[in-house]
Amino acid sequence: MADEVELKTAPADFRFPTTNQTRHCFTRYIEFHRCLSAKGEESGECERFARYYRSLCPGEWIEKWNEQRENGTFPGPL
Repeated sequence: MADEVELKTAPADFRFPTTNQTRHCFTRYIEFHRCLSAKGEESGECERFARYYRSLCPGEWIEKWNEQRENGTFPGPL
């Protein structure tokens, strides 16, 4: 019998009341990277934001945003 895997998504957020979660995804991605900048990569406090954006955002978007951050062209406020 295989180990059971518990899947979770980001909790409901009153800032994003509609079913379109695009802004929610983008905001959680930004919150994660702001947290890393403030607390450091060793801090486990940012992991919840990582889980949130990874459950909300398509992988292609995350890859694109990561490339943009590396190139200094990311459109959001980090």
